[in-house]
Amino acid sequence: MKSQQQFDKTFSLELFPPRTEQGFEKLTATIAELSTLKPLYFSVTYGAGGSTQERTFQTIDWLREQGIETAPHISCIGSDKSEIDTILQRYQQQDISRLVALRGDLPSGAGLGELDELRYANELVEHIRETTGDHFHIEVAAYPEYHPQATNPATDLENFKRKVDAGANAAITQYFYNADSYLFFVDACEKSGLDIPIVPGIMPITNYTQLARFSDGCGAEIPRWIRKRLEAYGDDLESLRAFGEEVVTSMCQRLLDEGAPGLHFYSMNQVAPTMRLWKNLNIS
Repeated sequence: MKSQQQFDKTFSLELFPPRTEQGFEKLTATIAELSTLKPLYFSVTYGAGGSTQERTFQTIDWLREQGIETAPHISCIGSDKSEIDTILQRYQQQDISRLVALRGDLPSGAGLGELDELRYANELVEHIRETTGDHFHIEVAAYPEYHPQATNPATDLENFKRKVDAGANAAITQYFYNADSYLFFVDACEKSGLDIPIVPGIMPITNYTQLARFSDGCGAEIPRWIRKRLEAYGDDLESLRAFGEEVVTSMCQRLLDEGAPGLHFYSMNQVAPTMRLWKNLNIS
């Protein structure tokens, strides 16, 4: 973790675009409240194609109109190079300087061999660099508990290294609830000569059923002692959320004490959970 201590600490929040106009109005109120925390930026998740993509652009446009620092997600699955170039030009014209570059989710039943011109995140990062030079600060994903489709840890680390070598400036991790997994991953990166900030992704605990479904789908482990406690609370949401807040606050504090270069909160478009964690940690 020594190399991580050289980087300035950054604190940021993730949003996802709403599906309806009513949802958009609710999101703008949420952003107004979360903005009082003064995060470095808000990242906005990306939907490829159709109305989902338009909601992404609507959210980003509104953030930029308010003068809020924004880091749009951009993915290569589902888009060809010309579509990606159009989006990059749009963001440059909006004076956006940060991107979160991701492969994106595979369509059901599809294999990478039959898909787009850019199939992997490292190819997307390389294309962004070839197209826009150093205009964008590029964040990529990292997986302390290994990508669910990785064949083994060594392969997963090599895939991460490809993204860094292609020109990534920093990384945001998948969420986790075992600080040791992050610390071990960062140590492995340092031993491989990877010298970029690796910011832990933090998911507040507010709903066990939803969290379990997310975690099973993305390969994020909920440690057994946490899972059993959450199951035991049942419908007692107040106790569940108090326990979740205590667990996540403690983990975040340890990460910061150990030298993590900041935190990236997956807000799920909710104000209270992230705000409580932020204040518990005395982030300023």
